[in-house]
Amino acid sequence: MVSSWLTVLSFAWASTAAFHTNLNYASPSLRHLALGIDLPKVAKRSPALRARAWAPEALSFTHGVASGDPLPNSVILWTRVSPTLENDASNATVEGNVPLYNHDTEIYIKASNNPVCVEYQVGADKNFSSVVDKGTAYTTSDIDYTVKVEAKNLEPFTQYHYQFNVCGSSNKSPLGRTKTSPRADDDVTKVGLAVYSCSNYPNGYFNAYGNAARKDNIDYVIHLGDYIYETGKGTLGKDPRATNPSDEIFTLYDYRTRIAQYRTDLDLLLSHQQYAWIPVWDDHEVSNNGYRDGSSGLNNTEESFRKDGGVSVDQRKMNAVRAYFEWMPIRQVDMDDNLRIWRTFQIGKLLDLIMLDTRNYDRSITTLNWNNDYVAELIDDAGRTLMGSHQENWFYGQLSKSADRGATWRIIGNQIIFSRLNNTARDNDWLNADQWDGYTANRNRTLHHLYSNGISNTVFLAGDSHANWVSDLVWLDEMPYDQVTGAGSIGVEFAGTAVSSSGYAQNITYGNIEAAGLVRDNAELQWTEGYYRGYYELQISPREITANYFGCPTVAFRNPLEISLANFTVLAGANHLQRSVANGTVENGALQRGSVKPTNLTRNTETGAWNVTHFDQMFIKY
Repeated sequence: MVSSWLTVLSFAWASTAAFHTNLNYASPSLRHLALGIDLPKVAKRSPALRARAWAPEALSFTHGVASGDPLPNSVILWTRVSPTLENDASNATVEGNVPLYNHDTEIYIKASNNPVCVEYQVGADKNFSSVVDKGTAYTTSDIDYTVKVEAKNLEPFTQYHYQFNVCGSSNKSPLGRTKTSPRADDDVTKVGLAVYSCSNYPNGYFNAYGNAARKDNIDYVIHLGDYIYETGKGTLGKDPRATNPSDEIFTLYDYRTRIAQYRTDLDLLLSHQQYAWIPVWDDHEVSNNGYRDGSSGLNNTEESFRKDGGVSVDQRKMNAVRAYFEWMPIRQVDMDDNLRIWRTFQIGKLLDLIMLDTRNYDRSITTLNWNNDYVAELIDDAGRTLMGSHQENWFYGQLSKSADRGATWRIIGNQIIFSRLNNTARDNDWLNADQWDGYTANRNRTLHHLYSNGISNTVFLAGDSHANWVSDLVWLDEMPYDQVTGAGSIGVEFAGTAVSSSGYAQNITYGNIEAAGLVRDNAELQWTEGYYRGYYELQISPREITANYFGCPTVAFRNPLEISLANFTVLAGANHLQRSVANGTVENGALQRGSVKPTNLTRNTETGAWNVTHFDQMFIKY
């Protein structure tokens, strides 16, 4: 009798441990466990797990595999295994009088009594001849049947393969590949990054994700946000990339379903399967032009509440954030510290990667279409902040700690354009106050910290704008700057175009006229280009950083084609772009001192073949 009870207790302990293995049960809080899923209640709901398990053939790995947030000895692994392609329809955090952060969904929607059991293994090769880590985890409808585990006991800066399977069966996920980061004190000779932002599903295919994966010249993927868009477009069943749900999204089910749809793009699946990602969100993961108290499409007024589905700003943010953490291979930093996603990665002695949130974390009010003139009057207000005081002070501390520890480079993963930008050449107003230009005191504090502490080799990355911008990092009107040599600059900024969202240039001819005006009106802006969709790669060594920009000739259909647009070099210690910038020639756009020589020379990243191509249509037409 005693042995029977011991068997039951040991099984219950093992089952609970397997639930804990799945990190998504702690979403959206790792610090306050009571605010995550109530695991004892989930376990109690299914006391005889083995007897009531799903038949393996009834389950599918619906959205591939993914990995992310690499550390020297561990990495996050992700998959989804489910009896249905559909997402869990629970709206428990948004309907009626449900308390904030309540994840007890059972009283609102019937939860599955059948947990799905998965096993995972990590091997030194794709045949798993040497298994270095393995484990078991459960998932349920409570977390949309997602699985997120931390693979441990790994070696630094080492490539691994991983795979999930339904427990005790040959029903396996696709084979994934990942890589750990170096130790902080490791001497690293080279690291390659692919940098992306702004993938709009109905606008076009995500060819850029696949191009870097097929070339396979990088170590990690950096995503600067707008991984999804919240708006609806097209008609399901009629248009090939119509959004699901069809309208703008607000509920937990909506956000889960939209991310799931994006995760069906074959090139996005390939990138996730092949690389460890380090992502942050921008605004569209929640809602356009977000700030601490709302967004351009939602605020806490009665009119907005009635118009936009009866959802408050806080409820909508919680829905978006919970779905994001369920579906993305990312570590939970401290989610109850007001949406914290900002974090740092030490990549050997070579670089520190500092990922910021300039959108949702305690940001002062931004332009919301109806208040643009009002915000324009506030841009120099000393109290305005993009990050909130907590994150801002943390950011300056990370910059100083990175310099003090002797890291060669400081790479800042940031959503929006940092450099001052006079937009007159493409708009009636010079100011885009939704960028750092709308928060000049915050930018001045950042530049002051860099200049006054002599922190060199700083590289800002940016997305959001749907165009390419390359600038010296300059404190204009405060520090001397020589536009010809770059002297006086404290670093550089590499901002990239969108994966598929529309840019400022509707065609090449008119776009290049605008680009020429932009480099004319902005002393530190060395190159801009607004027509091509794409990405850029950074190859980082102790001596230099090279930035290679690539453009997709069309995203109207899936294809493996790309054009080399421009290449830039930054020497360690120089703190400005190497002259002559881009070796004096770019494929498109406008260069501060140099020429534009269009060739349309296109590489097929699948075959390696080169051809001259031309497409009249960049985006999907509706």
